[in-house]
Amino acid sequence: MSVPHAARSIDTADPLVARVTAGDGEALGVLYDRYAARLLRVAWRLVGTREDAEDVLHDLFVGLPEALRRYHDRGRLEGWLVQCTARVALMRLRARRRRPERALTDADDGIAASRPDLAPELRELEARIARLPDPLRAVFVLRQIEGCTHDEIAATLGISVGNSRVRLSRAFAALGVTDSGLEP
Repeated sequence: MSVPHAARSIDTADPLVARVTAGDGEALGVLYDRYAARLLRVAWRLVGTREDAEDVLHDLFVGLPEALRRYHDRGRLEGWLVQCTARVALMRLRARRRRPERALTDADDGIAASRPDLAPELRELEARIARLPDPLRAVFVLRQIEGCTHDEIAATLGISVGNSRVRLSRAFAALGVTDSGLEP
């Protein structure tokens, strides 16, 4: 699976990026070691299961050398990788909607279930975030957890900035929290 286009370019002047685009598997491994944990968390929060998140991460890194060749010397690599991860995760969610699936329950493996060190309130919030509809969860995770701007979210999801703001507001409402302290 190839990595979809992103709205901005990355820094190809980075020697590591240059090595990856030249086909250096060791350099790709270094990028994986550097960013995989964060990208897995992003994917997991978007797709809801560890297995799907691992598949997203795999798909991302398989297509990464080719995707990196299409970009130029602008932007932040980590932010671009988060956007690419979100796009691959959303493609997986679209594919999942086309096939039958079982409902997500509290007993499912999820981030909250795998983190017994979290306070019960945080585990409950993670579970509620996982139950948000895909479009709301995507905006919520990208904005509130990953710190993306509404412009970046709009470009990543192919929606307007206004739609991003509306989805975030609806996510807050669905979670039963106010956004006064969370949304600048």
